[in-house]
Amino acid sequence: MELIIDRVSKQYKNKIAVDRISVKLQQGVYGLLGANGAGKTTLIRMLCGILKPTSGTITFDGVDVREEKYRAILGYLPQDFGYYPEFTAMDFLLYFAALKGIPKVQAKRKAKELLNLVSLEDVGRKKIKTFSGGMKQRLGIAQALLNDPKLVILDEPTAGLDPKERVRFRNLIDSLGKDSIVLLSTHIVSDIEHIADQVLMMKDGQLIFQGKYNNQNGGLEEFYLSQFGEVDDHA
Repeated sequence: MELIIDRVSKQYKNKIAVDRISVKLQQGVYGLLGANGAGKTTLIRMLCGILKPTSGTITFDGVDVREEKYRAILGYLPQDFGYYPEFTAMDFLLYFAALKGIPKVQAKRKAKELLNLVSLEDVGRKKIKTFSGGMKQRLGIAQALLNDPKLVILDEPTAGLDPKERVRFRNLIDSLGKDSIVLLSTHIVSDIEHIADQVLMMKDGQLIFQGKYNNQNGGLEEFYLSQFGEVDDHA
């Protein structure tokens, strides 16, 4: 499997949010790192078909981002995903499964499987309004995996989580990378330095680095510090 981002740009009037990014991603976990305002979320929204690139193309195994077949292989967890507080976790997953066109019997089986995967099987019948921030995020990941996606995109998934939840989340993401392409966007260095197969670093809308973080003298944190002046690390 291969995601190809070819000379993709996004411009808003006089501001260039993403500037001619080209990269190829294959199976594994990729950390998309950069300070707030670097262009990460704009790039992610183009990868998910929410925004249309000003120029360039995005394809997954030859399927264009604008095609229905592309959306069928995509799982997406936005930074602030919407949920219904009165829904139970199971109801929430079944609702999204219906939106994704998954047959009811298959949806129930998959929802139970995913609640187990994200360690929410014991609270599947409890209302989401009773959940902690970490539990809601894990439910969000389950939602993104309902259609067995080959491309999983997560935008700032650990924001606001406590250290224990963050470690649990990292372990889950690491396991997902064994069967799919996982792109994890964050501005927290420690979220990706232990699990990412490769790091993509953005600054001012451009891709300034791609590779293994340990190829940089001093490691990822020092390299990030040299580019942005400070490290945001809440682990």
